[in-house]
Amino acid sequence: MPPEDVPTTGVLDTWSRKLQYVLDKSSPLVLYRWIFCSVVLSIYCLRVYYLNGWFIVTYGLGIYLLNQLIGFLSPQVDPEETDIDVGLPTREKEEFRPFARRLPEFKFWYSCTRAVVMAGTMTFFELFNVPVFWPILLLYFIVLFVITMKRQIRHMIKYRYVPFSWGKAKYVTAGNKSSAADKK
Repeated sequence: MPPEDVPTTGVLDTWSRKLQYVLDKSSPLVLYRWIFCSVVLSIYCLRVYYLNGWFIVTYGLGIYLLNQLIGFLSPQVDPEETDIDVGLPTREKEEFRPFARRLPEFKFWYSCTRAVVMAGTMTFFELFNVPVFWPILLLYFIVLFVITMKRQIRHMIKYRYVPFSWGKAKYVTAGNKSSAADKK
């Protein structure tokens, strides 16, 4: 059967195009996207707090968000797995290599927001409200977070990379008379 003869769901295609349009328009609006994600996460936390349940869902969401954060903070090419020196240049003659993330910021935001919305949807179904002793889950998550972030920070120090652009020197073009020191 040729592709043009295959029946498609018009409603699904329409919604998919509308979602993609909104995502494309929100791409340059980094601050507003993260504010939206924070609001959705706050609503989810309030819902879980007032319902006093769905701790397994919240724990799974926390583990997923931690995994996404590690992907966001990690370089695209892991220096431990390759023989290539991916550190920043230390001499003037070395070539500049910008930090390339394993998980780009937009995909990080999108996966986090989608996960929070999915977890929030799960709180509407009693099936996912598994009774557990939540303090143990919280303690285990905190320990896991501290150990993972400690390892990630050591990795960042060992291979000399900083995954954030704020705090770095900003250089101006040669035609402009102000210097980088004036911008700080």
